[in-house]
Amino acid sequence: MTNPTDPQVAHWHGFTQMSDHDSLVIEKGDGCWLTTTDGRRLFDGVSSLWCNVHGHRNPKLDAAIREQLDRVAHVTTLGMSCETTERLARRLAEITPGDLSHVFFSSDGSSAVEAALKMAFQYWQQREDPRPEKTNYLALGSAYHGDTTGAVSLGGIEYFHKLFAPILFSPVRGPVPCSYRLPPGVTSDPLQHYADEIESLLHQHHGQLAAVVMEPLVQGAAGMITHPRGLLGKVRKLCDRYDVLLICDEVATGFGRTGKMFACDHESVTPDILCIGKGLTGGYLPMAATVARPHVFDAFLAPVSESRQFFHGHTFGGNPLAAAAALASIELLEESALLDRVSERGQRLRDRLSDALANHPNVGDIRGRGMMIGIELVADRSNQEPFSSALQVGRLVCRRTVKNGVWIRPLGDVIILMPPLIATEKELDMFADVVIESVDAELATLSKQQSVSLLTRE
Repeated sequence: MTNPTDPQVAHWHGFTQMSDHDSLVIEKGDGCWLTTTDGRRLFDGVSSLWCNVHGHRNPKLDAAIREQLDRVAHVTTLGMSCETTERLARRLAEITPGDLSHVFFSSDGSSAVEAALKMAFQYWQQREDPRPEKTNYLALGSAYHGDTTGAVSLGGIEYFHKLFAPILFSPVRGPVPCSYRLPPGVTSDPLQHYADEIESLLHQHHGQLAAVVMEPLVQGAAGMITHPRGLLGKVRKLCDRYDVLLICDEVATGFGRTGKMFACDHESVTPDILCIGKGLTGGYLPMAATVARPHVFDAFLAPVSESRQFFHGHTFGGNPLAAAAALASIELLEESALLDRVSERGQRLRDRLSDALANHPNVGDIRGRGMMIGIELVADRSNQEPFSSALQVGRLVCRRTVKNGVWIRPLGDVIILMPPLIATEKELDMFADVVIESVDAELATLSKQQSVSLLTRE
């Protein structure tokens, strides 16, 4: 455990309580495996925070970066570009849904969302028939879109949002379209209920809304909340009906994670603006992008004197080394038939987990799409009662998996499983076995402790 007063503790970790931190330092990686500086070998069960698509030290990705390094490492995209970055922009225009065709590069998912918010705002101010009153956004309940100020404003997760509330804007807040914890009175398929609720908000607020912003199919950081099938398609139609842009945040769901290149492909939806990141470079280098349709892009075209250019841009957006990695990663996705195996292997992993844990008294739900899986742990599955946060149940389970050779990181009491897409059936079976054993053992220990505590009080 880290001593926070130790002068050697120079690295301040994000979303980590440094007074109670288990130090884990990686020396090298290979495929789906990481090796620590003290010699432990760990299966990377969360793809190094959901981004490592092809595993570590992939020869094609390594070679692409080395080759680019021999030419140029960085070129600004403010008024100029690199040939590699230009090729990547064209490839993204080709593989993203529908007529998404104009690519704005940034360095991380939060920045991609921030750019999308400003893009949508500026679009309504300067299109041919301006609508300057459309300045707000509709975001789903329990949304997470990143940690920059605009992205946090969209957020609906209390831990991420409450502290910074005084410096945030307030979006119109939509429902949490969860297929597990249903709204009062909804006992079966909740699709129409959620669609009606979103339509009601659009009917009421569309005159002030620049865009609806949502993660399609799965809300990752909310705890792998899985939407009813068909919701995304209904939201697309509602945005068209009420003249509101649709921004889809596929930072987590993009590049094969749900079994297709993009989650939007499952419902044949083309958003007006698409945000991508994480798996874009195969998890090798920081890069993200905000991709717009022609009608959005055209609103920014005018004589220089009119100052209608997009007022946004970062130093390292479109970095050539990252672009080279991204091009190689896309080639691997397309040439290896990897996407064809994601749904099958994701289902295999969920089936293994369900066979062992579906009837566990403290496992409320096992959910997800493709290689995005969440196991929600609850105090009582009969009424979905959560554990007290003070118990840190999810953290205890994940600490045990690390001892048994698997690195995962929970979201509260939801155990998150997002292995690299290249994981073999043998590796996934091992992964499932370790998670199952850890859930069983830690919850059994907790139950005994609670029984002892109850007897002591009596």
